[in-house]
Amino acid sequence: MGRTVRDGLRLTADQEQFVELAREFAAREIRPRARAVDEADTESPLDLWKRASELGLTSFMIPEKVGGGGVTDLLTQVLIQQELCHGDIGIGNLITSNGFFSAPVEHLGTPEQQERFLGPLGTPEPPLTAVAVTEPGSGSDAASIQTSAVRDGDSYVLNGQKTWISNAPYAEMFVIFATVDPALRSRGVTAFVVPRDTPGLAVGPPFQKMGQRAIVNAEVFLDDVRVPVENRLGEEGQAFAGLMRTFDASRILIGAATTGLARAALDFATAYAREREQFGVPIIRHQAVAFRLADMATRVDTSHLLTVRAATLYDAGCSVTQESAMAKLVGSENAMWCTHAAVQTLGGYGYSREYPVERWMRDAKLEEIEEGTSDIQRLVISRGLGAR
Repeated sequence: MGRTVRDGLRLTADQEQFVELAREFAAREIRPRARAVDEADTESPLDLWKRASELGLTSFMIPEKVGGGGVTDLLTQVLIQQELCHGDIGIGNLITSNGFFSAPVEHLGTPEQQERFLGPLGTPEPPLTAVAVTEPGSGSDAASIQTSAVRDGDSYVLNGQKTWISNAPYAEMFVIFATVDPALRSRGVTAFVVPRDTPGLAVGPPFQKMGQRAIVNAEVFLDDVRVPVENRLGEEGQAFAGLMRTFDASRILIGAATTGLARAALDFATAYAREREQFGVPIIRHQAVAFRLADMATRVDTSHLLTVRAATLYDAGCSVTQESAMAKLVGSENAMWCTHAAVQTLGGYGYSREYPVERWMRDAKLEEIEEGTSDIQRLVISRGLGAR
């Protein structure tokens, strides 16, 4: 039974085509390379990025008016993201990472800025990009960033340090979030597009990470970086609201990515349980294993349906701050639970690097941390219930 029928979703022919393209690319290109990419540790698979870009998978979310694929509805993006991350969540997130850069440019930028900064992303050989929000002393509290932006004539001068910036070693353009006045907190946060070759911008060495090694992270240093006013996105102080709107979408996409990962763990563990025999029968016939798989299947569908609901509401123009937090919270924690359950199902083999489930468990942990920890998601949800 196809996914469209199973989920009760009626997709257009174009939607079906994109989802099938992502599913085939994940199976043919991503899954076979995942272990080698993980073991390379601090190198992104740029050859895979290139092949994905040739198929439009790196730019499907970019508006058609600036040369992208024009898949601007979040529901379709969610379904594509899930399929890519079913192949491997780190590589899948790398392939769609330019969408994170494009979001603040779309939300805050002028038509001219969108053409100038997003146009290159739809070309046959698009650049990698990055978004720089997190700082050594500012993670979950994005309003407390200290990177300064001081107006000087027709330019701003940026000074500060960013950390855990995805794609930083390869990015050719950055959206840098800075503040025109730290005392203003969120009302001072302003965003700028900064090309990599801007004098004063430097990138540190790659971080060595637990998982999702396909995306390389590093620090970004800003030392008297001069940025023209025409590279400012929106007005001074508007970027925090734009960032929160970006998070509304990106947290839903994390829900999709983690659903793909959890589904991969379920598929692998189920196939293993049907083949592995103990006490004379396949272990899937032992109730302890069967019930664990049943719980995994239930959690996968719960994550998927919450994510689809949030994306549908987003596309309808609804406020989805609470729903996106739920999709991210449930998706990430279910992925952690399901990958752990897969390791348990494989027993000693699950602890071996010969099998993918130990890698998937390492990969899953990031999603309980990035773009707001599970604690932050619960805070967001509780505030929606009136806990202020």
